[in-house]
Amino acid sequence: MTLRLPSPAKLNLFLYITGQRADGYHTLQTLFQFLDYGDTLTFDRRHDGQVRLLTSVSGVADDENLIIRAARQLMHVAAESGRLPVGSGVDISIEKRLPMGGGLGGGSSNAATVLVALNTLWQCGLSVDELAALGLTLGADVPVFVRGHAAFAQGVGEILTPVTVPEKWYLVAHPGVSIPTPVIFNDPDLPRNTPQRSIETLLKCEFSNDCEVIARKRFHEVDAALSWLLEYAPSRLTGTGACVFAEFETESAARQVLEQAPEWLQGFVARGVNHSPLQQTLSGLTEFR
Repeated sequence: MTLRLPSPAKLNLFLYITGQRADGYHTLQTLFQFLDYGDTLTFDRRHDGQVRLLTSVSGVADDENLIIRAARQLMHVAAESGRLPVGSGVDISIEKRLPMGGGLGGGSSNAATVLVALNTLWQCGLSVDELAALGLTLGADVPVFVRGHAAFAQGVGEILTPVTVPEKWYLVAHPGVSIPTPVIFNDPDLPRNTPQRSIETLLKCEFSNDCEVIARKRFHEVDAALSWLLEYAPSRLTGTGACVFAEFETESAARQVLEQAPEWLQGFVARGVNHSPLQQTLSGLTEFR
């Protein structure tokens, strides 16, 4: 059996750092929305218990890749609870479109797609809550991709409240650099005391990203990309970067701006969606019901 599923990008429509815990992790408030654009993963079921990634990802060893880690985690948990059919294995291929270190959640989305897909392919029967808890062990952003609904996130990103926000069009631009998350969170100038507010209050405020000031300071490419985009529409950083995005009411307006992008700036246009393309696709596959 073969299963082909999307692994969508996300945007942080806003991101505020509200504090830092004793263990070093930062507390935050952020708003996640999915894009109808991302990677594509293909799963071919094996019956010899092997998990293989057929498409290597440049710069990432297979054993460190979240795709393999997610598959093995699910295999372990399902086997321990007696819900893994004997011999369950898989070959996984990926069509990679999302840049690494771009703030679009590519690795976390890949992990979530693996968990959701293999739970279906292997017929393990884990609940969404179980898959989300398993995803949290792989990364703070994985649960929102598992649950598949736009969400307001708090804590270190693990406390999720589903929300419905306008589904606008976005021009997403990648300035050609990769930003490791620790570079942003370890910077002494990062704002860490933004007041906590309710989601109702935050939705009425102008959206911004506390990480943006650090990304612009440390990476002139990000600063240049934002400076260019802000000439056309409200624009900001997503996550810890490096991608920046501008919002538009129509696809054509976004594409008109993209056509004027300087040669050094790569980008794409996508629709923001409140329901993940992953769950939408899976729900339409009758052969796996």
